[in-house]
Amino acid sequence: MYTVIDNLLPFIVTGLSTGSVFAIAAMGLVLTYKTSGVFNFGHGALAAAGAYVTWDLWVQRGWPWPLALLTAVAAVGIVGGFVLERVAVGLADKPAALRVVATVGVLLAVQAALTIHYGSASIPMDYFLPSETVEVGSVNIRYEQMIVFVVALGCAVGLALFFRRTRLGVSMQGVVDDPALLGLQAVSPIRVRRSAWMIGSCFAAFSGALLAPTLNLDATLLTLLVVQAFGAAAIGRFDSLPLVYAGGLAIGVGQEVTKYVVSKDFLVDNVDPQLLQPLPSNVPFLVLFVVLVVARRSAFPERGAKVVKRERPPRPMPRQVVTGGATAALVLLVLVPALVSGSRMPLYSTGLAYVVLFASLHLLVRTSGQVSLCQMAFAAIGAAASVHAQDAGAPFLLAVLIAGLIALPVGAFISLPAVKLSGVYLAIATFGFGILVERIFFPSDLMFGAQQSQSAPRPGWAEGDTAYYYVVLTVALLAVGSLVLVHRSRLGRLLRALADSPAAVVAHGTRANVLRLFAFCFSAFLAGVSGAVLVPVTGSASGLSFNFGVSLMLLAVLILAGRRPLVAPFVGAAAMIVVPGYVTNAEALEYLPIVFGVSAVLLATGALERGWAAATTTRRMAARPAVGPARARAADLAEAAETPELVGAR
Repeated sequence: MYTVIDNLLPFIVTGLSTGSVFAIAAMGLVLTYKTSGVFNFGHGALAAAGAYVTWDLWVQRGWPWPLALLTAVAAVGIVGGFVLERVAVGLADKPAALRVVATVGVLLAVQAALTIHYGSASIPMDYFLPSETVEVGSVNIRYEQMIVFVVALGCAVGLALFFRRTRLGVSMQGVVDDPALLGLQAVSPIRVRRSAWMIGSCFAAFSGALLAPTLNLDATLLTLLVVQAFGAAAIGRFDSLPLVYAGGLAIGVGQEVTKYVVSKDFLVDNVDPQLLQPLPSNVPFLVLFVVLVVARRSAFPERGAKVVKRERPPRPMPRQVVTGGATAALVLLVLVPALVSGSRMPLYSTGLAYVVLFASLHLLVRTSGQVSLCQMAFAAIGAAASVHAQDAGAPFLLAVLIAGLIALPVGAFISLPAVKLSGVYLAIATFGFGILVERIFFPSDLMFGAQQSQSAPRPGWAEGDTAYYYVVLTVALLAVGSLVLVHRSRLGRLLRALADSPAAVVAHGTRANVLRLFAFCFSAFLAGVSGAVLVPVTGSASGLSFNFGVSLMLLAVLILAGRRPLVAPFVGAAAMIVVPGYVTNAEALEYLPIVFGVSAVLLATGALERGWAAATTTRRMAARPAVGPARARAADLAEAAETPELVGAR
């Protein structure tokens, strides 16, 4: 007679195999974070690269699969590790937001490069490990599952011994805290960090190759599946490799057991299947978010964040220049319908809706120093709320206001992790939340329904493209105006102080948690409004328009758009929406994520600033007439005094 345990055994076996792959990916992720203080959001993209290169060498070029696998893992590990170590060095003294942006840029660039080279269609990949089964008790187990489990266990044991018994392993545990002290012991911090990044990248590539036969080759899907390893890393507090390994197994088993539980009649008959069906595949993200929310503040100390170099504030501009420029821009925006063809008006309306979205993100990232990777989730909630409000009979403008008010408490909920977490951990929590909303709530009747689409009508008094353009323009101007007012007020000064030093804000009698709550609530409100005015542009509210990848792109483009609250939202929307709308070459559009990703990495690491300063210095020295050493040094000092951005370069 079968018992519940007998029924669960096949799910447990499958879960141990899947969890072993999660554990391999998570151990590589934690290894790089422990040694550099930089959390690699591009870890999943490296896994996808490992899978594609393995398939290319094995299937396309006819290599034996063991040689193809080893070559792919080594190639991705060495190249990816070397590049990422150089990126991590540039981020050593950067704020948490820039650290997140840099690795998000790596994710965007690598993922887009794989799609360009191998295509966007899913490619089937055969199992390279033996897939025959053997009966153990009452369960049939594939040899492939046993091999993966044993390999993952060997990796965990090997890493534990490596850290305890080898000089390089011991050095890796201390390099992030005090690289100078490590250098005094005749150990190169650069070599230690580079070795750690190469080993971690090898783990990522190996996990991707193991997942590919089950999932097929799909750059986005493989990236997302490896991101599920974040949950295992959170269980290990992003520090303990044994706990990370155990967390990976636990998540894999929990994911498979949840499949068994949600198939039971008592749940099927009483719970909406649209909520039940996506639940098992999202167990890792639930674990990730819950662990980060309920854990104590001391459980997740940031690594490598002792010395942070403040970003230089933008140089103030004369009032006449600001007033004149703003007036000219306003006139140009009002005249857009007269300057462009009617078929282009939806493109500009979409761009203005994204102006509101960039304004919401600017308040969080640029003003208050918080990091959000779920901004599109806020916008999607606003879009769905607006559609449902209009279906219930609410006028359009009231529906837009309701959209912002519905998103506002969601922002308050997301501010809970911000109270305890900061920097990279907050980014991870918001990233997990955004994926949860997309994969669990988007298909439900609460948002877009099973068809992932709802009708989103325009107001009767603005049904035309030109009339609706002016509606969105008004909303965008109000959003940017409110952002500027906050930025220039005492509240804005407190938010900027919060970004620089939360401890100093508290020492002066201001409640930092209240500031964080306001930042998230106001940001969520603006994002909800942006979603409400965005979907009527096409007349359809679709969950596909709000996927998590757009949130990553938003953050990368925002960093490129600059720090001025009056200008950055418009520049970001133009770069992300309007300019690509004029590009007719489909192949050129595929390169945009690479351009945005690489640019974000260069800007976040300071490479662009250093390059500009060096070029400026070289140009001025070449134009200077030949003088003696003393006069040349005096001229250098005079130029540095006149040009503050060159002080650090000199």
